[in-house]
Amino acid sequence: MRKTYKALFWSSFLFLAMWGFASCTDYLDKEADSTISDDEAFKNFRNFQGFVEEIYNCIPDKEKNNWTSSWNWGDDEMFNTEGDWQMTHQVDLGNFWSWQTNAGVWLNKNNADPTSTDKFKHGLWPHAWYCIRKVNIGLANIDKLTAATKEERDLILGQLYFFRAWWHFELMEYFGGLPYIEEVLPSSGTLNLPRMTYQECADKAGADLRKAADLLPINWDNTTTGQQTKGKNQLRVNKIMALGYLGKNYLWAASPLMKNGAQTGGTKTFDYDEGYAKKAAEAFGELLALVENNQTQYALALYDYKDIYNHVPRSNETSSFSEIFYTTGKNWLMPGSTEAIFRGPSTDYNGSNWNTTKTFGPKVNGLVEHDNIIHHPTANYVNFYGMANGLPITDPNSGFNPAQPFKDRDPRFYHDIVFDGFKYVNSTMPADMEFLRYCSLYTGGAMRSAANGSRTGYFIQKLVPHTCNKYDGTYNWNSSLHTYLPYMRLADIYLMYAEACAVLGGANGKSSNFAKTAEQAINTLRDRVNAGHVNASYTSDPKKFMNEVRRERAVELSFEGFRFNDLQRWLLLTEYPYNVKTSHEFNRLEDDAFYKNNDPRNARVANLREVTILTRQFGTKHYWFPLKISDTTLYPEFPQNPGW
Repeated sequence: MRKTYKALFWSSFLFLAMWGFASCTDYLDKEADSTISDDEAFKNFRNFQGFVEEIYNCIPDKEKNNWTSSWNWGDDEMFNTEGDWQMTHQVDLGNFWSWQTNAGVWLNKNNADPTSTDKFKHGLWPHAWYCIRKVNIGLANIDKLTAATKEERDLILGQLYFFRAWWHFELMEYFGGLPYIEEVLPSSGTLNLPRMTYQECADKAGADLRKAADLLPINWDNTTTGQQTKGKNQLRVNKIMALGYLGKNYLWAASPLMKNGAQTGGTKTFDYDEGYAKKAAEAFGELLALVENNQTQYALALYDYKDIYNHVPRSNETSSFSEIFYTTGKNWLMPGSTEAIFRGPSTDYNGSNWNTTKTFGPKVNGLVEHDNIIHHPTANYVNFYGMANGLPITDPNSGFNPAQPFKDRDPRFYHDIVFDGFKYVNSTMPADMEFLRYCSLYTGGAMRSAANGSRTGYFIQKLVPHTCNKYDGTYNWNSSLHTYLPYMRLADIYLMYAEACAVLGGANGKSSNFAKTAEQAINTLRDRVNAGHVNASYTSDPKKFMNEVRRERAVELSFEGFRFNDLQRWLLLTEYPYNVKTSHEFNRLEDDAFYKNNDPRNARVANLREVTILTRQFGTKHYWFPLKISDTTLYPEFPQNPGW
């Protein structure tokens, strides 16, 4: 049994298909040589749920899957030069093959193990095919669940349908249309599973997600079954998660790439499939109506800070925006706040201190310890952060002043971005290190080295606080720092709802089951952070409004791993200015004393200019990742993606 299990796991799905019925009982084995019959494994809810729990364990942790990890592959981020081996830079080079071998990538793991709680042993490709097969085994055995209530049976079925769609969808985002596996593949016979189109796969996933949404409760704590694990059900799949992915699945199917196919030129970037967009809007509308009628456990996290630079909320009794991504001083509380909808497990919470939390700040003189790897926000991406009045900085009426480029920006700029003059260290420092207390990110500054500082003129502190440094020590054990990047959160739902509705009716577009228009959905997020509403000059033009929806998505979801897939599905991955990465160069006009006594956002600079660091040379093939050659050579109905 164990020999068969290992062989099944280490293979990808095509090799899996050649084997017999995979044992579903190994996960439930009590001793090395013991076995449990299928009848026992599936006969009651407790046993069947144990079978399902392994699927949760397989969800990759994007941030902590390696000592240093990479998950932002759009125009949003780059690494310092020592991080050129990371997937972010390999994508810049057009080397999309790197997903198969790059240690810092969550897409693939050669040592993947579905039973392990080691965050380094979980990858999308191997676990997806394993879990899809596991789901189909569960569905094939559902009639053996005889000692169960209807509620228990519905919970099992809902989870299985959700996960079959979720794993397929995650693969489809990167590889396009694939075979949609809905049965346990036989042990013999000729393999001829055809690759479907993206939209054909989306239809299959949509059917599964609709079933899941109809079977699952909003909150497991409010079910008889869930009472047994009350207070520990936050990660269990529910109706809101299923509706969220139902909408996302259809919005992706509606997107320009999926409707028109890979192409360059950008002429089709606003050409959506309205049929799929309407389905997406209805799914999101159903979800948001439940949320805004207070029928769910989800709400937008509060964005109310008495010290924005240090992420200090006005009240410690409420969950803050920062806590969507990390928590400190709360006994390693799982991040997510009230807003995270779908997350995987994060069992090695203290692993945050050895990976993610030491890869965002300057390495100059060991200010941030450990590996010499740094995530940098690109200057071109920082430009998406508009002004507090809601206008983009490129708008002539925005009030943006290149002589004071950090003044009056969107409030999220001050939460997310570390800029010149920012007080990086709060605690006591040795006298010879004092020059690093305030960020020197002007051209030629102490923190502008491409090797151990910022290549772009900025650092990121949205996902990890700047106090993760040698002297403030937030990444030390006594801070109980826990980081996690959610796969889906409520703000994303508002953004996707706005996009789907904008396809149907511009700024005034809306679903039939939710009161807000696309414009109002965007303004809901801006109200949360006290930023200005979408200006009338943008709401009157459908294309200009869609660009504002996209800009809002860039700002709100910055550095959370969505940007590459957005540029991809919008047919903008190959297009200028989305194919360049830049820095901001400028001269300081203020003396050092200014930053000790004044808010750095008010600093004056001179000669602000944007300099291109690199330009991506992408073609149509880069809209999809290459499949493994070992899989595409097994039978002709499973071809490689074009161009690879």
